[in-house]
Amino acid sequence: MGALFIQKPINPMRPETRPLMGRWSHSFVETTMSLFKKILVPIDGSNTSNKALDYALKLAQADQADVRLIYCIDELSLLSSHAYSGEMVQLARESGHTILQSGMALASAAKVKADTRLVDRVGQRLGESVADEAGNWGADLIVLGTHGRRGIGRVLLGSGAEQVMRMSPVPVLMVRGFD
Repeated sequence: MGALFIQKPINPMRPETRPLMGRWSHSFVETTMSLFKKILVPIDGSNTSNKALDYALKLAQADQADVRLIYCIDELSLLSSHAYSGEMVQLARESGHTILQSGMALASAAKVKADTRLVDRVGQRLGESVADEAGNWGADLIVLGTHGRRGIGRVLLGSGAEQVMRMSPVPVLMVRGFD
């Protein structure tokens, strides 16, 4: 006697019962997105960063994911400045705390479980700091804003988002800014 296969009925209200057609379907995206339970969001207070935070909070709401907001102080950039002083680092820390508090207020308003971390590691670039924090916390996804600079602007200013993407131990979702 052969094996008997019972197929579950397809319920359009339950994505997991819909078969995948030959293309990416909505149910595949829903299933894939539910894999993210810890979302790391580097923020700096810019409009681009705020747009990425908004997107991350929407993902977290949909999947009941935890969010960690981080603010990274890039002391190497401060050291290369002509006006570098200990006061600049202290101002950067104070600014970071303020930005993280603002981010927490948005997460709280969205009813998303979140925490914050000020990352201040001497000698580390942004990409290294974010990648380390993602690994240490066990993040499933990093969501960050990008200005999408090209050409000479990218060469002169660098791309923090590109650094993060290259060094990240987890998937990175880049949200294009308003620029």
